[in-house]
Amino acid sequence: MKICMIGAGYVGLVSAACFSDFGWYVTCVDKDPERLAQLNRGEIPIYEPGLDDLVARNVAAGRIEFTGSLPDAVSDADVILLAVGTPVRRGDGYADLTYVFEAVEELAPHARPDAVITTKSTVPVGTGKEIERRLKQLRPDADFAVCSNPEFLREGSAIRDFTHPDRVLVGCDDDHGRAVMARLYEPLSLRNAPVMFVSRESAELAKYAANAFLAMKITFINEIADLCETVGADVSEVASAVGADGRIGPKFLHPGPGYGGSCFPKDVSALVRTAREAKSPVSLIEQVEKANLERKIAMGARVESAAGGSVRGRTIAVLGVTFKPNTDDMREAPSLVILPMLQARGATVHACDPQGRANAEELLPGVTWFADPMEAAAGADIVLVLTEWNEFRALDLKKLRSAMKGDVLVDLRNVYAPKLAVEAGFSYRGVGRGQALG
Repeated sequence: MKICMIGAGYVGLVSAACFSDFGWYVTCVDKDPERLAQLNRGEIPIYEPGLDDLVARNVAAGRIEFTGSLPDAVSDADVILLAVGTPVRRGDGYADLTYVFEAVEELAPHARPDAVITTKSTVPVGTGKEIERRLKQLRPDADFAVCSNPEFLREGSAIRDFTHPDRVLVGCDDDHGRAVMARLYEPLSLRNAPVMFVSRESAELAKYAANAFLAMKITFINEIADLCETVGADVSEVASAVGADGRIGPKFLHPGPGYGGSCFPKDVSALVRTAREAKSPVSLIEQVEKANLERKIAMGARVESAAGGSVRGRTIAVLGVTFKPNTDDMREAPSLVILPMLQARGATVHACDPQGRANAEELLPGVTWFADPMEAAAGADIVLVLTEWNEFRALDLKKLRSAMKGDVLVDLRNVYAPKLAVEAGFSYRGVGRGQALG
């Protein structure tokens, strides 16, 4: 089977590499000359554990190639997957489908008349129908099948998520399209991975609904954490008890400074706007979106409170700036709200992140960067944990405290045990663990 993947961004590159590892032949198309040059040199433009080895192995086997020529890439493809960006549209928060429709218009004259054209990008309900309408205008002679195949990959574990999925979701109303998509995912279905076929509209909406629900779980536990602090409970104990319920589950019940990344903020926003347009508002999800922004601002204020009410003239050593560990992604990261807020109030910020610096430097002007957390903490008044990288979990807290001038540790990811932090000499402030300790 021959596949054309349009878009070599996060979703496109990971998916293309995994499909090629199944034994399919994949041509990955991208319009960014610099990205193509990197890929053809064997360099991976994003950080995702294991992706470099996966791509290198399949390039060597001749199963994946990278090009800027879309017409050539689609001409003999059985499946054409659209994995282009769908950013939030400026002004109304809706998903911008400009790149999707540009790709459709460019591929239409050159694709095989029986090709299956599938959206991998997260797109609003009705996008597949609009793609089909446009293709019929552009190629009335063709019999394209248009499907939806949303991805459910988590940054940092995307390869395992692709190869060991909870489900593969395919929205398709065409028998030929269903048969081709079933063949595409046969290597997974043979290993008993659930491949679900639903209507196109159901697949499009399910992706948004899943991400909105997970964002809601994060927002829920953040609010429970605040309540824990007021009544004297420990949110880690509460979350463990709640997550033990099989109807709820333990995932995404970890309090912190709010959700970020490329998916949750964008998809929650798009779902809210889609629901408003359909005159079927989702008031619960609207509140999640509002609460998440307020959460990030409140976490900046928490640092001020832990510092005695003001950070003016203080040096803050920040551990982690990416929105989550095991990625270099800075999109909608809480650090982009919290750190400028602290700087505006007079703080000097030192930062250390194992992978985020290259993307963060331009986004966080005025921050001084360090490769080692101990160096970042040297002479600092406050240590602020924003991302729970494993490298930070193993830090010697006594050495960390000795390197500092002050003694305040604000742990917004609950990485450290409060008792151990206090024993190391810190005034400790976590999330949902009561007031400052030590």
